[in-house]
Amino acid sequence: MPDNVAATDEAAVPDGARARDAAEEASAFSHPPVDPDTGVAYGDHPDQVIDFYAPRGPGAGHDRVPLVVVLHGGAWRAPYDRRHITPFAAFLAGRGFAVANVEYRRGTESGPGSGAGSGAEGAPVAGRWPETFDDVAAAFDALPALVRDALPQADARRMVITGHSAGGHLALWAAARHVLPADAPWRTDRPSPLRGVVALAPIADFGVAEKLEVCGGAATELLGGADAFAERRPYADPALLLPTGIATTVVQGRTDIVVPQAVAESYADAAAKAGEMVGLTLLEDVGHFPLIDPAADACAVVAEEIAQLAW
Repeated sequence: MPDNVAATDEAAVPDGARARDAAEEASAFSHPPVDPDTGVAYGDHPDQVIDFYAPRGPGAGHDRVPLVVVLHGGAWRAPYDRRHITPFAAFLAGRGFAVANVEYRRGTESGPGSGAGSGAEGAPVAGRWPETFDDVAAAFDALPALVRDALPQADARRMVITGHSAGGHLALWAAARHVLPADAPWRTDRPSPLRGVVALAPIADFGVAEKLEVCGGAATELLGGADAFAERRPYADPALLLPTGIATTVVQGRTDIVVPQAVAESYADAAAKAGEMVGLTLLEDVGHFPLIDPAADACAVVAEEIAQLAW
């Protein structure tokens, strides 16, 4: 972890930045949820479901179109499910992509968390170990067969994974399963057949994220608390799962106060040290939420980054 990364001082965040972040969040969450064309379960738990959006717009006339897999954010916490990102999924479908919006098990609705460093009593807990990772791995293992039946327009050979915030972490992790430790239950023998990953303000380096207290120490909660953090981090932290050999772009707002730019930069630096080039697109005057807000210019930038890998 870079020595020059200081812990976030909540009081030091200017009121103007807080107001801007709140306005951006309100805009992103102002769009009504968009129902999918179909949904398919990949397991028995109610959260083990993938919603599919058929391509619309200019690219929809192609016989087969790229498949974009979307992983939502929300600090891996239960109150934030896939519904909040459905306008973004529909936006991508309107750009001519086939879209798969993946749900997964998140943390329990209320604390206490699972060890020292976990959430406060009564607060939603970030993620479940190992269930959150079990679900993402199972969803991607099931996806090729499910998409053939549910969305025949999709070309799974041209698949791009995108995810926002905690979902950006999961997108990077899903693409790195072949470099997991040998004893990891989610490890694959070979890289996934992906065109690439576009991670949006991802929680991509757990060491820096925890030093900055991103989302109230959510990465520590995800791994089961402070006592388990060091042991489990090699199985979960994208910054330690490099190089992947898969084209990766990180899109980050420079004024993001939720997952600060330092997290993305640290991941890109870790990739470079591992001999891999990760694209880092930094957007001026953009915070955390415009990346998934169809009303924001930043969302169009995201769609273009996906298109560059997919087509």
